[in-house]
Amino acid sequence: MKGKVLAVNVSLNKGERKTPVEEVTLREEHGIVGDAHAGDWHRQVSLLAMESIAKMQALGLSVGEGDFAENITTEGVDLVSLPIGTRFTMGETLLEVTQIGKECHTRCAIFYQAGDCVMPKEGIFARVLTGGVVRPGDEIVLL
Repeated sequence: MKGKVLAVNVSLNKGERKTPVEEVTLREEHGIVGDAHAGDWHRQVSLLAMESIAKMQALGLSVGEGDFAENITTEGVDLVSLPIGTRFTMGETLLEVTQIGKECHTRCAIFYQAGDCVMPKEGIFARVLTGGVVRPGDEIVLL
């Protein structure tokens, strides 16, 4: 299964929407350089499929890439079906799936607007095994 990167997104603080940028640098066992969620833990990079964002758009929300605080917005890969431990390449990088979904301890603005949020159910998290640059348009290849 192959997909592609639609957007790469960063934020300086946790708990806020991320801003799309032209490229990001992923550092091995750290995450995206300059992003609030990077660090020495298992959720170094977050990914959400555009197909999941489209579900929220179908509810009438004006949302897009980065609005669910995901680092990488993808297309063409069924992220939630990937088993923990799945490895994939993106741009120059190699990542490994470490978590599917997450528990939301506080309700975000999206939840209050829509009555639901897709990231806790359909977002995934990965750790960086090989660092490098990732840009929109890069191919995602499952290994």
